[in-house]
Amino acid sequence: LKLINQLLQTIKKEDIAEMLPVYLLEQYRLVDKATATLFIHQPPTIQDQVNAIRRMKFEELFILQLQLVRLRLLRTKEVGIVFDQLGKFFNEFYHQYLPFELTGAQKRVLKEIRKDTLSGSQMNRLLQGDVGSGKTIVALLSMLMGVDNGFQAAMMAPTEILAQQHFTGIREMLSPLGLEVEILTGSVKGKKRKEVLARIANSEIDILIGTHALIEPTVVFKNLGIVVIDEQHRFGVQQRAQLRTKSVIPPHILVMTATPIPRSLAMVFYGDLDYSVIDELPPGRKPIKTLHKRDANRLAVYGFMRDEIAKGRQIYVVYPLIEESEKSDLASLMEGYESLIQSFPRPQYHISVLHGKMKPELKEIEMQQFIKHNTHIMVATTVIEVGVNVPNASVMVIENSERFGLSQLHQLRGRVGRGAEQSFCILMTGDKLSNDSKVRIKTMCETNDGFKVSEVDLDLRGPGNIEGTQQSGDIQLKISNLALDKAILEEARNAAVKLLEQDPDLANPQHIGLRNYFRMHASFIIDWSQVL
Repeated sequence: LKLINQLLQTIKKEDIAEMLPVYLLEQYRLVDKATATLFIHQPPTIQDQVNAIRRMKFEELFILQLQLVRLRLLRTKEVGIVFDQLGKFFNEFYHQYLPFELTGAQKRVLKEIRKDTLSGSQMNRLLQGDVGSGKTIVALLSMLMGVDNGFQAAMMAPTEILAQQHFTGIREMLSPLGLEVEILTGSVKGKKRKEVLARIANSEIDILIGTHALIEPTVVFKNLGIVVIDEQHRFGVQQRAQLRTKSVIPPHILVMTATPIPRSLAMVFYGDLDYSVIDELPPGRKPIKTLHKRDANRLAVYGFMRDEIAKGRQIYVVYPLIEESEKSDLASLMEGYESLIQSFPRPQYHISVLHGKMKPELKEIEMQQFIKHNTHIMVATTVIEVGVNVPNASVMVIENSERFGLSQLHQLRGRVGRGAEQSFCILMTGDKLSNDSKVRIKTMCETNDGFKVSEVDLDLRGPGNIEGTQQSGDIQLKISNLALDKAILEEARNAAVKLLEQDPDLANPQHIGLRNYFRMHASFIIDWSQVL
């Protein structure tokens, strides 16, 4: 503190360059930077310090939003493929083979995607929808728009299990149309892989579904028109960018997530993308009942599980598997598996087991046993967190649930509740819980709304790394807090949008402070040196 005070005495107000234009200071009632720099350390009053902090937070968030909005504007100017036809495949599937009536939200999102693909600019759209809201059917119809216009479509999923499930479901739905649907994952090897690669290059495959194998250099599309990235938070920024290079004219990109994102985070993580939300669940879905049970209640929980199995239902039992303690966690899962075998003995009950250390072919065998109702209970790690769809499964038991984050608990809960029957999520814990664990468990029991869950999760865990390479912690902001400064972020976003709409190259003399700033900071997200 003494050093800071000595340093402040050596600085003159005129030495501190003002970055923000005068009209922004007046519009948002912000003190100038020199005053803020002084008062944040040596405020005459508490209110002076509050004003100084607000000014610094606004500047930090405004600079970030300028970069993201600028990127978005550049992308909208990038030439894109035009899908000017809604032809045979889209119309025939929509009118004759659609498995259910679309919700109003799904129709609204399809209109937004249709508008994007007609605009002549490349689409970059984020589609957010809670688990079970029907994102996949929207993605499929979007890919059919591309196929109708003579282009190939691709869907990239984070795991082989999810890629295989998408492949099986989409191929079955499209079978009456005679389209070529293929899968490419790390498990596709040798002669089969060469054959698939050749068919992709020759445009003999209309829709390709796969994992990160799709971005390998050996995968060459003849005319890729649209890419869907499912559960995009599982992929890095570079992986997503590589898909853009798979076509001479960048393909349209639709990224999807079932992880609810608070608006404040969406403006930061995906501020360069257009944003769609499916905020309705299909009709007939019953809200999942979430219950908290302690280890002492285990026998009663087992009795409930037997009752559900007697009704013809199936059950997930999920154990944590955390990287730092993989061996002990895996042992815990196998101990739980052995315990369940004792409580649910053959031949009356059949149990599957699934975890990340298993070979892909064995995983697939175990998953298919559960999907085909040949087993009653699936004992698994979080490999079933994303995308696995078994409508007959009505109970999700999460062991050691205090070790999971809220977002992960919500994702796991979404594996049930996909049929017409009442479903249940049972959160098992020990007796001693931290305060954060109590908040997470309480939130899960009180609401099924993923957006409410995500707000609490943001407050508890922090916003995460801006490029999505970590799921919690700091977001490389020095003074702002996205959980607390949502109003300031909203103001900063609006100001950035308005400024760049009027002066995209910061050529106005009023913006010389911003122009100089970006010239000095070449390491930021956008290379402004190209436009200044």
